[in-house]
Amino acid sequence: MNTQLTNNDRKFLREAIKIAIEGIKSGGGPFGAVIVKDGSIISGSNNKVVLSGDPTAHAEVLVIREAAKLLKSYDLSACVLYATCEPCPMCLGAIYWSGIKKVVYASDRHDAEAIGFNDNLIYNEIAIDPSQRKLIFQHLDDPAAKEIFILWEQYENKIQY
Repeated sequence: MNTQLTNNDRKFLREAIKIAIEGIKSGGGPFGAVIVKDGSIISGSNNKVVLSGDPTAHAEVLVIREAAKLLKSYDLSACVLYATCEPCPMCLGAIYWSGIKKVVYASDRHDAEAIGFNDNLIYNEIAIDPSQRKLIFQHLDDPAAKEIFILWEQYENKIQY
């Protein structure tokens, strides 16, 4: 795995920073991100949680959605994500699902916590058994739900992702 930073990494990270600054000026959150493929920015966005009323409208999720739409693919493995801050657990999940192999970020989760964004609760909750979480998680075994997985296993035209 290539862990080397390239000459363009700072340039693209600075683009994410510019987007975050503009986002704050328009009432958005203090985060920005861009996705780059083959040396070109494919998508860029700031955090729009408050602006859109959507708790999932984090910059990283928005740029992943836009890049996938523009590239007409859920597989973004040829892309790099640049973010102004270490992605939260939700965004991290989206990054893994998208196949992105490299993320370059500036501030970390501790910097975000210092200004009121605390992801530790979620990181801690992920690590424990669902029955021990602060939210109520109840497992209700239902044979009909198992049929969905059987149908998927037998489906000849499936595309594994």
